Amino acid sequence: MAKRKRNVDEEENKPFKLPKFNVEKFLKRERRNIRVTFWSSIFGILMALICFGFWALMGPESALRWPLVLLVAVIDAVFLRSIFNWRKIDLTDFVRKNWFSSYAIYFFTWLVIFIVLVNPPIYDDESPTVQLVVLPESQEFGGTVEIIAKITDNAGVEKSGITLTIDGTIVDSSEYTFEDNIFKYVYEDDALNNETTIKFTLKVKDINGRETVLPEKSFTFSNSIINVPAPLYATTPPGPEVGSAIDIKIKVNADVTRVYYTIDDGALINVTKPEGSEYYVTEPKYKGWSAGKNVTMKVYAEKIYSFDIVSDKQPSQMSEKELLDYQEKIRSNTFNNTIVDTQTYYFRVADESGVGIEEPPTVSTPTIKVVQVPGFEALILVLALVAMVLIFKYRKKDKR
Repeated sequence: MAKRKRNVDEEENKPFKLPKFNVEKFLKRERRNIRVTFWSSIFGILMALICFGFWALMGPESALRWPLVLLVAVIDAVFLRSIFNWRKIDLTDFVRKNWFSSYAIYFFTWLVIFIVLVNPPIYDDESPTVQLVVLPESQEFGGTVEIIAKITDNAGVEKSGITLTIDGTIVDSSEYTFEDNIFKYVYEDDALNNETTIKFTLKVKDINGRETVLPEKSFTFSNSIINVPAPLYATTPPGPEVGSAIDIKIKVNADVTRVYYTIDDGALINVTKPEGSEYYVTEPKYKGWSAGKNVTMKVYAEKIYSFDIVSDKQPSQMSEKELLDYQEKIRSNTFNNTIVDTQTYYFRVADESGVGIEEPPTVSTPTIKVVQVPGFEALILVLALVAMVLIFKYRKKDKR
């Protein structure tokens, strides 16, 4: 037992000797790794050029071209071993982590070069994206119609590349505006007195000549977009008598966001449409109506439209400055126009206690849709997490 203890003590007391550093072996391995990195990158660049050719040949109409080129890039990674053998690279001590590094260098080189190749200024096969709205599509005589389009393109669109044609006549570019991707043209014709339908087309060409032509659209001018079918009204004062419980029905022959009217050019009262009804309905019970008086009613219908907003964050996740910029973006992407009824309506209000005592209804405006896209921060975070997992995995393996 004592002899065994003595042997153990002797082993513990032996001085520690550093293993001899093999400089030649180290240099050989590092030169090999440099060659592996170089040829992995070269192969990635070559495959990016080949995939770019496939991408261009398939054209923008193919929905499968991105999955197909990705599949080609992944499958062709198996040729890395053949390339290393062709270049007579010694792979005798090549382990799993070396192969992982080689494939990663190849793939990310391919991805970066391929993305550069398929985007401007090198290549552009995407036509401009045009979102168009007409505010409103039906208007009363004397009113205006706004043609508004949000135009986006990966290469860029200039004002000279936009062509608006109305009833066969090309509109001069000085008559419309194009700022911050928003095209706007206001049509008005005070001479119209018969129902008229105006047709127009919009053509957009980007700086590389890619073109988007929208289908023909139209808008209408008429004298019957808004009318009040009940109760009987007068076109001159004092008009028929209405009580607090009398329904005043308003018909609007257009797609609008809200309907409202004014009393004696003062109070503004919103009108709601009961479910299943074709009429908007109001009553003299709302504040603004005055008992025992003659009133003049003017009816309006407003169309509000907001283009979708692209953001990498929801409003609740934004800082104060980001929220201010977001609110400004909402304002710059929201547009409205109003239909003004050409007819004026006169009523005589009954002297009743129920007149003008209730608050008018409120009307909610459309909610702007936020299209959330992942930011580069999320992609970097995912890649960093994957790298950390792999590093810890191989460090643990090396320790064993």
